[in-house]
Amino acid sequence: MKTRTPTPVATAPASAGASPTPAASRSVRRTGGAGRLAPYGFLLPAYALFVLAVLYPILITAQISLYRWSPLPGAVQTFVGLDNYTRALQDSHFWLSMVNVAVYLLVTVPGQVVIGLFVALLLNRKLPGRTVFRVLFYLPVVTSWVVVSLLFRYLFTTEGGLVNWALGTDIAWLDNRWTALAALCALGIWKGIGWTAVILLAGLQGISEDLHEAASLDGAGRLRRLWHITLPGLRRNLLFVTVLLVIGSFQVFISVLLMTSRGPAGQTEVPLTYVYQQAFEFLDFGYGSALALIMTVLVLVLSIVQTVFVNQVEK
Repeated sequence: MKTRTPTPVATAPASAGASPTPAASRSVRRTGGAGRLAPYGFLLPAYALFVLAVLYPILITAQISLYRWSPLPGAVQTFVGLDNYTRALQDSHFWLSMVNVAVYLLVTVPGQVVIGLFVALLLNRKLPGRTVFRVLFYLPVVTSWVVVSLLFRYLFTTEGGLVNWALGTDIAWLDNRWTALAALCALGIWKGIGWTAVILLAGLQGISEDLHEAASLDGAGRLRRLWHITLPGLRRNLLFVTVLLVIGSFQVFISVLLMTSRGPAGQTEVPLTYVYQQAFEFLDFGYGSALALIMTVLVLVLSIVQTVFVNQVEK
């Protein structure tokens, strides 16, 4: 008796390009949507902090600047429109503070950038004890503004001050507007050199040594290599440093209060000390808010101008 072998049923192989089932498609769509939203979930805490700590105070400041606003109990908040801004434009003492901060900016920002670049170039070389020197140069950055301001006040004291002793003079540094500004600028430069040097040092370490070796073989000296290789390679670092230093110049406050107490006769006033005086000494929060908002817009415009200028140079 013959046994009949069953014929196997041929099964068509699954095509590589076969479309997935509806359930799989829905799963892919759900996963893709969640994947696209995931980055925003990680950014949400930072955005929330920005809104609460930066954007919301700016909006409240803008609102208060339109009022004659006092924090005293029972005080009537009177809407005055743009009167506070008109008052600022006619306030000679406010313009004096702006001139002082402009002088501070024009001295300290180039000073920190140039000296910081020199220190970065020095620390980028393979010198013995390089780590120790890096720590020493950065030490003023992490030191409290209160401590260094009191230290420089002692250094520039008329009688017994270390600066007068070293120069063999008896200059009343802190009793004259321009010499007091010179002392404030010296403190600003000294304290910021380490931070600038660290940022520029990071940029220097990102420039390939092959470029310097090739230029050296072509006969380029140190100055030509600095101008044609180092500075173009540090363009972004220099922009970052300059923008933040300009912003920091408008934030000078503690050193003025502790070294000169805004004197003599308010001649070393800077915008932040003037805002502080109007808001917390005279309790004129509306006018103080208007001054603060003017400074905010000015700093924003300066930062945009610097960025656009550098981008145009790169093109």
